[in-house]
Amino acid sequence: MATKVREVMTGSPTSVSPELDIVTVARAMRDEDIGAVLVAEGDDLQGVVTDRDLVIRGLAAGGDPAQARIGGIASRVTATVGPDDTLDKAAQIMRERAVRRLPVMEDGRLVGIVSIGDLAMEEGSTSALADISAARPTT
Repeated sequence: MATKVREVMTGSPTSVSPELDIVTVARAMRDEDIGAVLVAEGDDLQGVVTDRDLVIRGLAAGGDPAQARIGGIASRVTATVGPDDTLDKAAQIMRERAVRRLPVMEDGRLVGIVSIGDLAMEEGSTSALADISAARPTT
């Protein structure tokens, strides 16, 4: 059973410039079949945007989505973990911060992202959350 974040994280997560428009980012998320992107300029991690953020802060806010910048709807990153941190530590941070994803940083560089689903899958296939996380998405 995995005990370190590096064993369950998604390496080389998708990151986008804060200057990209939300339509371009939404299409990238669709094409890559992902639910979140990290917003960064070089090694400077600025935020995270989920598919829910695109809807709530982007589309529902009105205006022209082709003109709205992703940096304007990104959630600020309030915590990160390292690849050698324990899964328990990642779960504790997620619980304390009420977040479902944590960027993984090593030596000031973004190296991955770990989600609550990643942790659930590691808990064992008998948990309800692991079962949901393993299911294929509906289209």
